[in-house]
Amino acid sequence: MNTVTYTCEKCGMSVKSQCAKCDTPLKNKSITIDNGDQVQVSYCPDCDGMIKSPMCCGDDMSCEI
Repeated sequence: MNTVTYTCEKCGMSVKSQCAKCDTPLKNKSITIDNGDQVQVSYCPDCDGMIKSPMCCGDDMSCEI
């Protein structure tokens, strides 16, 4: 399974993420929140946990979807 790699476009810092509950690599997707905005999140395909994407240098880090 491939782990999602998030990279900061400003400084180049990168992080890989996996679920601490089940050790499954997190995947990336976008969700629509109540006000209609799209938010990038990392989610666990096995236990359905979800977190907002990581931040660096004051901005959301990006990854390829």
